[in-house]
Amino acid sequence: MAIMITDECINCGACEPECPNNAIYEGGMDWAVEDGTSITGAYTLSGNRTVDASKRLEPVSDEFYYIVPDKCTECVGFHEEPQCAAVCPVDCCVPDPEREETEEQLLARKAALHLE
Repeated sequence: MAIMITDECINCGACEPECPNNAIYEGGMDWAVEDGTSITGAYTLSGNRTVDASKRLEPVSDEFYYIVPDKCTECVGFHEEPQCAAVCPVDCCVPDPEREETEEQLLARKAALHLE
């Protein structure tokens, strides 16, 4: 599962610097696949939607911090647990029930986002 931030978020920002994929953004801020990754050119998001990695995309939330599901790996391959959830003072970083993924899928996303 990707991690999501619930509407209980207090906008403290503790989670953002902890994300190894730069998948966390402040509410209202646009995002791009290339942010914090080594991706350039075309990148396929979920639902087979292909975008240019540098294209700025609409925020997932305008009100509170959010996690881009297509960039979240639950910290698999980096840490033992999702770091956003580990540092969240109000426990609003939780598994997204709409995005159940296997460890293999998360590792594949990590490899895609961080080309060596």
